[in-house]
Amino acid sequence: MKIAFYGSSLLSSYWNGAATYYRGLLRALAARGFDITFYEPDVYDRQKHRDIDPPDWCKVVVYDGTLDALKAVAARACEADVVVKASGVGFEDDALLAHVLAAARPEAIKIFWDVDAPATLAELRAHPDHPLRRSLGRIDLVLTYGGGDPVVRAYRSIGAAECVPIYNALDPETHHPVPRDERFDGDLAFLGNRLPDREARVEAFFLEPAARLPGQRFLLGGAGWGDKPMSPNVTYIGHVSTRDHNAFNVTPKAVLNISRESMAQNGFSPATRVFEAAGAAACLITDAWVGLDIFLKEGEEVLVARDGKDVADLLAALTPERGRQIGERARQRVLREHTYAHRAAEVDRILHAYAGRAMSEVAR
Repeated sequence: MKIAFYGSSLLSSYWNGAATYYRGLLRALAARGFDITFYEPDVYDRQKHRDIDPPDWCKVVVYDGTLDALKAVAARACEADVVVKASGVGFEDDALLAHVLAAARPEAIKIFWDVDAPATLAELRAHPDHPLRRSLGRIDLVLTYGGGDPVVRAYRSIGAAECVPIYNALDPETHHPVPRDERFDGDLAFLGNRLPDREARVEAFFLEPAARLPGQRFLLGGAGWGDKPMSPNVTYIGHVSTRDHNAFNVTPKAVLNISRESMAQNGFSPATRVFEAAGAAACLITDAWVGLDIFLKEGEEVLVARDGKDVADLLAALTPERGRQIGERARQRVLREHTYAHRAAEVDRILHAYAGRAMSEVAR
């Protein structure tokens, strides 16, 4: 089965939080026999900050950030059995969706894959005439990065034929324990780009606890924080390549996950960082969100903070030995239940069910 996947970038994680999700899931699907071509635009300097070379398990087509180039790659949707338009491609998303749907064969499975469903749904509610909303009747299936039943109900209520969450997970070949790296030494580390619906939560869950604990060392990674006021015990290191994520996770005493505002409010939306940290056997402190217990058990496999004071209290009481125990329990849990092999098996089942239905309809 051939998949044409139109997304932000497979090769670069630069201003592209979905990169590890795409890589883990598509590699696992390729291992199940899918023939995948990933189409990504050359925008936002992503190609200048590649984390990986084009892989052998997926063909990657990089196209210029022009409408003519977009139309040319969209036309190739006719070659695929499964056509996927992801959210947040970053260049003319509405036009890309329209051209991809127009080019796809009638019998092809047409999917909108939403990697930021709470934010997308908020936009659709605010704009009833949004192009995506108008296109839902031509889309067979919405798959989402997460969101649980609230997202499923919301998408169905605005016209989606079906919606299924395909959660983030662990790729154990990519994220695993490694030796410590002194570049990332500290007590608490956080990695995330500066985004409007994340900044206030980073202040509350990371920068304020740092100010409360002047004797502890805090490490901030991610793009866009250079001019942000922070206490002297916070070291800002900028963009961290995916090749360094394992060392970034295992070296500090603990690492912090901070959900974006929309995902925290919706719940059921574990970030890729949750599984990256667990796969490396890091001790993870996360902000609280509904549905966390589906993935990790509070107090045993993850530490949970309701506010910045909780972060400071948890960190102050955490010993290196307990941190290692929590990290190892988390690693074992995600290996048992939450790898991309598990997610790919689910997607495989869904796609073959839809393919069988499409063949029946064609036969009639």
